[in-house]
Amino acid sequence: MAPDEIERALEATLFASEEPMGVDALAKHLGDLATSDVRSGLKSLASRYEKRGVQLVERGKRWHFETAPDLAHLLRREREQVRRLSRAATEVLAIIAYHEPVSRAEIESIRGVQTSAGTLDVLMEAGWIKLAGRREVPGRPVIYATTPDFLDHFGLESRRDLPGMDELRAAGLLDPVDEALEEAMDSFGNPDPQGDKGDDQERDEASEEDADDN
Repeated sequence: MAPDEIERALEATLFASEEPMGVDALAKHLGDLATSDVRSGLKSLASRYEKRGVQLVERGKRWHFETAPDLAHLLRREREQVRRLSRAATEVLAIIAYHEPVSRAEIESIRGVQTSAGTLDVLMEAGWIKLAGRREVPGRPVIYATTPDFLDHFGLESRRDLPGMDELRAAGLLDPVDEALEEAMDSFGNPDPQGDKGDDQERDEASEEDADDN
């Protein structure tokens, strides 16, 4: 297929697809095209749509069309429903995003407090984290990782685009409690097995009340 024909085929396929598609899936769908040709076609197509009302973007190594950010306000409903997370759920989500894949015990080592199953359930129901297998250590604990929906919701192409601590601090998004969390995250590689653990049960029980499902 000629380059322009590949672009048209990719455009039609992604427009009709109900889910974002990766390069390999697109190549197979279009008659086992070379993945290099598909990548080239996607980049060219994305460039053509760069200033249009819809744009072709890559999120978590999958491609799809989405509304241009500066036009999003035209498609918002008058009444928006915002998903709110408890402080405990927000901390757990941040730890998973920056350290994935991690087990519940590793999350607790970083936070310094116990984490209830309800907190993890809220994040999984939101579609932002998933079970990512088991750690090959005694007991084989379940490990957690973020999902493509997490990247898409926060407008990230990959986890490499997560802001660093310096960026968060410069934006005024870190308070003293966050600073303490940062120090705990930095020491993740050498957790103190004798460290005292608190109990975030009250915060975690509030997670289901605070979470506003869309």
